Amino acid sequence: MSKKYFLPRSDSDKQPWLANFSAKLPAYATKYGIAAADVTDMQDSSTYYTYWLNYLNQYNEYLRKVTEYKNEIRNGAAGKKSVVPVPPVLGAIPTAVDPGVFNRAAAIAGIIKSNNNYTEADGKDLGLEGELVQQEDINSMKPVISIRLVNGGHPEILWVKKHSDGIDIQVDRGNGVWAFLATDTVPNYIDTFALPAQGASATWKYRCIYRVDDEQVGMWSDVVSITVAG
Repeated sequence: MSKKYFLPRSDSDKQPWLANFSAKLPAYATKYGIAAADVTDMQDSSTYYTYWLNYLNQYNEYLRKVTEYKNEIRNGAAGKKSVVPVPPVLGAIPTAVDPGVFNRAAAIAGIIKSNNNYTEADGKDLGLEGELVQQEDINSMKPVISIRLVNGGHPEILWVKKHSDGIDIQVDRGNGVWAFLATDTVPNYIDTFALPAQGASATWKYRCIYRVDDEQVGMWSDVVSITVAG
């Protein structure tokens, strides 16, 4: 059994796909009978989605800097001080659209691809010719992860997206109990949990599993561990 995916799996990959689809859709609207209102909706949707995705990315970066600044205040060297983080500025919000942007985009794509005049060249230009993925490959997916220390000693989990929407990450902080850490959709992930007290150390373990269509799929990764210190 196989399935052909043309919609990208991640938020960051969906944005350029929608930008391309909405920009080129007017040229194909007459041929495929796409209403003018739907064309306008796709263009507004692309602008609106891009706005909020960019703001989220900026805000997450701000939160990362705030965490590092807080840790510096707690454990940093005397006499050294970083620049205080500045929150992102929310500019003018573009025209709002209804939820379900990619559901509507997929519906329009379905109309185009089911048309008797559909050609592969048109589909490639619009981003509708996806990659064929075997279902058994999805069921056997297993993340291969590695780990390193960044940002003053915080673990960064390195992983590869493949055909997934993202990964679920679990952590064992030395107590023998696996706990949910995060769902990550864009590699890689930095664990910003508070490090041990100054002079102390601990071994943290991590494992991950892929997500596809809002469900865990495949197998858990091998466990990786690293020693963190305050």
